[in-house]
Amino acid sequence: MTAALALPAGRIARPTAHGTFGEGARGWQLVAPAMVVLCLMNLVPILWSVGMGFFRYRADRLRTPPHFLGLGNYLDLLTDDDIWERVTNTGQMIFGSVLVQVAVGAALTWLFYRPFPGRRLILMLVLAPMLLSTVFVGTFFNFFILPPFGLVPMVLAALLGHPVNPLASPAGAMASLIVADAWMWSPFVMLMLMAGLGSVPKDLCEAAEIDRARSWDRFRTVIFPSLRGVLLMAVLFRIIESFNAFDLVFTITNGGPGTSTETLSTEIYGDAFVLFETGRASALANFSTFVIIVLVNLYFQAIRERNRDRTAPE
Repeated sequence: MTAALALPAGRIARPTAHGTFGEGARGWQLVAPAMVVLCLMNLVPILWSVGMGFFRYRADRLRTPPHFLGLGNYLDLLTDDDIWERVTNTGQMIFGSVLVQVAVGAALTWLFYRPFPGRRLILMLVLAPMLLSTVFVGTFFNFFILPPFGLVPMVLAALLGHPVNPLASPAGAMASLIVADAWMWSPFVMLMLMAGLGSVPKDLCEAAEIDRARSWDRFRTVIFPSLRGVLLMAVLFRIIESFNAFDLVFTITNGGPGTSTETLSTEIYGDAFVLFETGRASALANFSTFVIIVLVNLYFQAIRERNRDRTAPE
């Protein structure tokens, strides 16, 4: 006789608070192994890095115990002119790259939003850079802009009449990084904007057309307010990714010429794996993490302000 038939007459078997017939009571036991792995792979390294930021420690001297410095590493970073140069270079790269990505992504969205013959094939080609390895993209651009066989130096030499190396000047090297990053990730901004266009109220667009509103007015009053949240999210993602960019810098310029394209990520790499200043590298990594946390909080604050304005009574 089944369990259901064994129930007293007039009683109906109902799911318990932990799942049907109590079977979900063991759910936490099934999730526990995955949570342990996540903690070991994420939480433990983060805590180790935070703690190591308060010590002077070298990974190549394992027999030398760490020396407690307190806030010494952080004070040293704040008073180091080289670190502020890396911060400036990182800001320039982020500003230029994200600005180009938003502009190119918006142009691609305008181009591909309406169907046309061959749209699917061309769209696949446009999305291809986003699927490539960052190291591959950096190596490709490195050969693309290096003289004497690179296409860019050949074109510039034909126009100017003398050999040109874009990576020989700080402005040319930074522009090369910006172009490479924008070429790879502008399709991501396009995808975000195309997804946001699906949330634009069609009745408002039709009403604006009936009222004979100009194209700019329709974009400013109907389309852009619906895309603002998606655009902010895309910008946030790209700022965080560009802030942590290491592969492109390492493969294209390696921080040169001089230190003109050295970023915080390359500085962390140099401190950790070239100079083996593990404590200083951990402190700089913690500073970078703090900046990213601030950016994320600013984004959510903007979202909350936007939702508050929507729900506020007129």
